[in-house]
Amino acid sequence: MRTGIADLPLHRGKVPRWLFTRMCQLAREITIFMVDQWGSEQMLNRLSDPFWFQSLGCVLGFDWHSSGVTTTVCGALKVGLRGLEKELGLWVTGGKGRVSQRTPQEIRLGAEAISVDGEDLVYASRMAAKVDSSALQDGHQIYHHCFFFDRAGSWAVVQQGLNPRTGFARRYHWLSSQMEDFVHEPHAAVCAQAVAKPLNLVARESEQARATITSLAAQRPDCLVADMRKLQRLCLPRRHHIVLQDIHPHRLKNGFLTTYQRQPENFETLLSLKGVGPKTIRALSLISELIHGVKPSFRDPARFAFAHGGKDGHPFPVNRHGYDESIQILRRAVEKARVGRRERAEAMGRLNRMGKV
Repeated sequence: MRTGIADLPLHRGKVPRWLFTRMCQLAREITIFMVDQWGSEQMLNRLSDPFWFQSLGCVLGFDWHSSGVTTTVCGALKVGLRGLEKELGLWVTGGKGRVSQRTPQEIRLGAEAISVDGEDLVYASRMAAKVDSSALQDGHQIYHHCFFFDRAGSWAVVQQGLNPRTGFARRYHWLSSQMEDFVHEPHAAVCAQAVAKPLNLVARESEQARATITSLAAQRPDCLVADMRKLQRLCLPRRHHIVLQDIHPHRLKNGFLTTYQRQPENFETLLSLKGVGPKTIRALSLISELIHGVKPSFRDPARFAFAHGGKDGHPFPVNRHGYDESIQILRRAVEKARVGRRERAEAMGRLNRMGKV
């Protein structure tokens, strides 16, 4: 289940080495305490909570609003837990940019050490990224992907996409223990600063659209290309939710050929096919809506905001209970952390300031 989405301003700076070293140490100690007290699955649960994750970043010493929280916290956890994976039963794989491309290899290496089916975990990692880039098209391109898993095969994903037009990054959280379906309402909670109108093919109300798109994907490529050319000649509403401006019918033929040859039995299978990306899915969605009359959802999965910028209930109400609970858990973890007196005092100070928000 995708458990949350968070929108954050882009951060282009770099964390000083001395600060990152301290972050790694504190992240390690907090994780050790969490796993010792509640087990690795509870740590995965917390990582999948966008507010708790943001609070952890604040405790480690990072700006509350910065998009750099995502990459820095994940990096601090990965470095901080290095060498402790077997002892804790918790693995951190992936990262930012090219590092994220090594995620499958890192998952397989970790899974092999504990005799867990690595291919199931690799599939989960790949589908989480595929859904948030192709099935939910919100203008953000995934550039950071971090996959956490334990010896029981439970997992969580923290990934982030970039929207160069708005200047914001959006973070996506996934959690396996609540997972029922990759393509049907996979998230339980969403954090965002503003409501958008994305193509949302994982929404409940997109069920018929998913079925129609899957059926269309099994048709001959020439027929689909012809349909796309028809759409280009239509006079569409200026503010139509899905645009044709960057879709070229002749370039889609290879993707359509792949789906025709594979004859996917359902939308998840279609989405999992190599060579089927955002433009192929968007084109099939256009044909579904404008030729067959089956509309997808354009509902943003956003539900609530972080306290900063949302204390008055606009644009979303604050989850005050979750806010207080996160602070209390982190306070206990910091109190038990084996770090220097100064580091502990600074972390507690940041927690106290959070509690006054």
